[in-house]
Amino acid sequence: MRKLEMSRVTRETEITAAITWPDRFPGTPGGAGDGAIVVRTGVPFFDHMLQSFCFHGGFGAEIAASGDTEVDDHHTVEDVGIVMGQLFSRVTEEFGPVRRFGHALVPMDDALGEVVVDAGGRSYLVYQAVFPQPYAGKFDLALVREFFTGFSGQARANVHVLGRYGANGHHLAEAIFKAAGRALAQAYLPAEGVQSTKGVL
Repeated sequence: MRKLEMSRVTRETEITAAITWPDRFPGTPGGAGDGAIVVRTGVPFFDHMLQSFCFHGGFGAEIAASGDTEVDDHHTVEDVGIVMGQLFSRVTEEFGPVRRFGHALVPMDDALGEVVVDAGGRSYLVYQAVFPQPYAGKFDLALVREFFTGFSGQARANVHVLGRYGANGHHLAEAIFKAAGRALAQAYLPAEGVQSTKGVL
């Protein structure tokens, strides 16, 4: 079983996370939704997004966070992204080569989210998403970018996040998180050898 866990404690947040990676594509037996998912960050909308991310990527996950949400949700969202990125960065070190590339395009009613991933050892984020409303309930949708900034930087991966369009900010954010889960699940499937002409990543 490909499972890793870690924790991170700062003056602003305390995060613990464990993730189990699927060994087959989401949507096949043993793929999406087969792992147990428990998410408690103290930010309800963010919990919903992470649950969607994990379910549609087929990840088992236990994610717990406490942070200075009395200030705002920024530190919690960013730090969870950092910890999850650190876990993804360890996959090749602990379990060997992965397929490297992943792509998913996910609709949700009026919205369409697209995420493309290269788990090639280099950090880079392209983020193009404009939300039609600034908030989903009480959640500041600008924090979606902060999550992916923290994640891509620590995962050592190229992550391209494209919110193609959407009339409802909740729908667009959810389409993006679902697409991210599916794209990352594909990119981190086991591979027979290193997926590079260089022979190393």
